Amino acid sequence: MKILFICSQNRWRGLTAERLPGRNAHPSARLGAGTEPGARVRVTAGHLGWADIIFVMERRHTDRLRAKFAPQLAGKPVICLRIPDNYQFQDPMLQELLRERLQPFLPEL
Repeated sequence: MKILFICSQNRWRGLTAERLPGRNAHPSARLGAGTEPGARVRVTAGHLGWADIIFVMERRHTDRLRAKFAPQLAGKPVICLRIPDNYQFQDPMLQELLRERLQPFLPEL
């Protein structure tokens, strides 16, 4: 399964989600991108085409993706984790919150 994590800048939340311990051994099984112009990796149609499942951190990320990439999202699950931009990269509280919110979809975490 190819998993795409979307946040604003792809610096803290999405990048932390990509690197959660317990992930699939294949390094390309997870990828992160951001919706903002200054993102470390900016989301593209190619990212969305690659992904089997897309997790966004906030509702506004879903809205931005649908506004710009509606055809690429057709038939793909987009799940909002409802995680605000209140954490730093690899923050233990963020890691725990990610595991909790991802558990129903990715029990191996």
